[in-house]
Amino acid sequence: MAALTKRSTVYLDPILHKALRLKALETSRSMSEIINEAIRESIAEDAEDLAVFDKRANEPLINYEEMVKRLKKDGRI
Repeated sequence: MAALTKRSTVYLDPILHKALRLKALETSRSMSEIINEAIRESIAEDAEDLAVFDKRANEPLINYEEMVKRLKKDGRI
């Protein structure tokens, strides 16, 4: 574990806790390592989403009705 860590209390669903504990045993990793990795991946995914939003910020907006018309025209619904 990293030298600089912060302690936190997290309340897990009992089934998730059991699954996490089993995964930690089977992968020879600590529960903290697995949780930290999952959080890092989630935050990285959020950063990717925000980058896409920024990239598309200047695209024209369309309303819901227009989107439904486009989907019908394209045969998607």
